[in-house]
Amino acid sequence: MRNDINHLTPKQIVAELDKYIIGQHDAKRNVAIALRNRIRRMNVKSDIQKDIVPNNILMIGSTGVGKTEIARRLAKIANAPFTKVEASKFTEVGYVGRDVESMVRDLVEQSVHLVREQKNESVKEKAAEAVEEIILDILIPPVKSAGFTRPGTSVSTEFNPDQASEDELNERTRDRFREKLKNGELEDRKIEINVKQSPPVGVGMIGGGMIDDASMAGLQDMISGMMPKRTKKRKVSIAEARKILMEEETGKLIDFDEVKEEAIRLAENNGIIFIDEIDKIASKSGKGSGGPDVSREGVQRDLLPIVEGSSVNTKYGIINTDHVLFIAAGAFHVSKPSDLIPELQGRFPIRVELNSLTEEDFFRILKEPKNALTKQYQALFEAEEVYLDFNEEAIREIAKLAFKINEEVENIGARRLHTVMSHLLNDFLFEVPDTIEANSKIMITKEMVQDRLSSLVKNRDLSQYIL
Repeated sequence: MRNDINHLTPKQIVAELDKYIIGQHDAKRNVAIALRNRIRRMNVKSDIQKDIVPNNILMIGSTGVGKTEIARRLAKIANAPFTKVEASKFTEVGYVGRDVESMVRDLVEQSVHLVREQKNESVKEKAAEAVEEIILDILIPPVKSAGFTRPGTSVSTEFNPDQASEDELNERTRDRFREKLKNGELEDRKIEINVKQSPPVGVGMIGGGMIDDASMAGLQDMISGMMPKRTKKRKVSIAEARKILMEEETGKLIDFDEVKEEAIRLAENNGIIFIDEIDKIASKSGKGSGGPDVSREGVQRDLLPIVEGSSVNTKYGIINTDHVLFIAAGAFHVSKPSDLIPELQGRFPIRVELNSLTEEDFFRILKEPKNALTKQYQALFEAEEVYLDFNEEAIREIAKLAFKINEEVENIGARRLHTVMSHLLNDFLFEVPDTIEANSKIMITKEMVQDRLSSLVKNRDLSQYIL
């Protein structure tokens, strides 16, 4: 996948994003350029490559318009490590400056997971063969022979059971069982396997709580590495044993030091950190209000070195954040982007305003994306062999009502569609499969939508009391 991304042009990246996100063309263009610029930077041959820094992006738009989704989908397209953090969590009591670095540690964890998955895939076949041999040894233990016959090689071309040696008979039986294992005929059979157990390690607060997360994690890894590995016998089906042993065998075939090095490199060059609710740490326009603004500005100053580029210590090694792409987002209803400290504003040079969603957008959101809500509900019903369908007028009516409720109550963007669809279909979901049996068909019409959702619109004045 990472090789494929090198051939994706900005237009193709936007086309990929269009499959999941409706509208917001300006935001998609900017993130597509940012992603393509990373590929361009990696192909720069001269020394200037190190000096080309990513243009971080600040997305401005109310909740539910697609800010997070754009960043998350971009990371999936690029197969890049991605982490999302709420900036407001760093203003909570008990957080101190170094905790802001936790977002970088989370990014490295994601990166290690991605690299490990890729390595697992590359040794999958070899590990599967080793697992098969282990299961075979449990089912038919090999005969310890004094001869020089290698397992898997027959002694004579014509096999005679009466004249065959014990070693040869054993090998023939193993071959038969090997075939059965490959065909999946023995998946439910129970066998006893040895499973490695990690010793429970509990490290308390050291030095009055002055040890940071990375040191704590490293200390725990070191102590667990020193403790003897214990094994426990478990009786499981062959299908389950295959999964447990597969994990152990792939672990043996992979060089974890190589995984760590590659993960750090991947996070440094391809990592994306999404900082949500950045408007909540902006001091309000009326400066000098005191109180909580002090901590907000403190959080901005703590964020600054990480966004500017600094070295962060993680349990996998030191990562430099110079080339990590930061995408910040906020509604900015109360504060403005200019209320952020100038240094932080300067680190988000690309500003994109996302449009509020229209009734037509809602209609397209319900119909077009690969993961559209209508398709999700259809899949849920289909799991019970009940077939759900919407006519176009019904979808238009749902979009119209969701837009109306957003206007009159609280604008929560596309998330309002979840409320409306849930209200519309919950009765059906409750009645399947008791009243509505398998192979039934449900057609959602405009009249049905109006009938079932009229109470939702009428009771909007009560909505302030409903969680």
